[in-house]
Amino acid sequence: MHPKSVCVYCGSRAGRDPAYMAEADRLGKALAQEGWRLIYGAGDVGLMGAVARSAQAAGAETFGVIPQHLVNWEVGKTDLTTYVVTETMHERKKVMFMNCDAVVVLPGGAGSLDEFFEALTWRQLGLHKKPVFLLNTEGYWDPLVALLQHVTAQGFAEDSLHDFYTVLADTAACQAALRRAFG
Repeated sequence: MHPKSVCVYCGSRAGRDPAYMAEADRLGKALAQEGWRLIYGAGDVGLMGAVARSAQAAGAETFGVIPQHLVNWEVGKTDLTTYVVTETMHERKKVMFMNCDAVVVLPGGAGSLDEFFEALTWRQLGLHKKPVFLLNTEGYWDPLVALLQHVTAQGFAEDSLHDFYTVLADTAACQAALRRAFG
């Protein structure tokens, strides 16, 4: 039996604000402190690398999943507890999601948005009940939250859409929310 597992979706780049890397580092440490396993995209660059290195250094189990075509680009981190190489991005996302108990989305780009929207859509459709958290470092996700409000205001989703994700200001709030979710 594995410990509770948190899938972290985040950028393979560091971003412009040093707060993003600092928060990724804090999140990795927090996962280890709680005895939770990190599930992530197996890269050793950007926020992905930061969260994995800090989780590892603090003693957390780490489960990384990377498609073959990104092994060199994202610098596959082969010293993880579990390192899985898939054939496709779809397979990567499936393996990551199926092995987690909750999702945390740190700042990132199109890939992180794709992963968030997949988890959100599946939740909306009743395909899972896993909590989905947006870690809103320095207000990074504010425009996304505004867009989601616009989507429901314009009638393209029920207001219940907003029940399927939680916006959190920082790692401390995220850690507390995960504790509540894991009971």
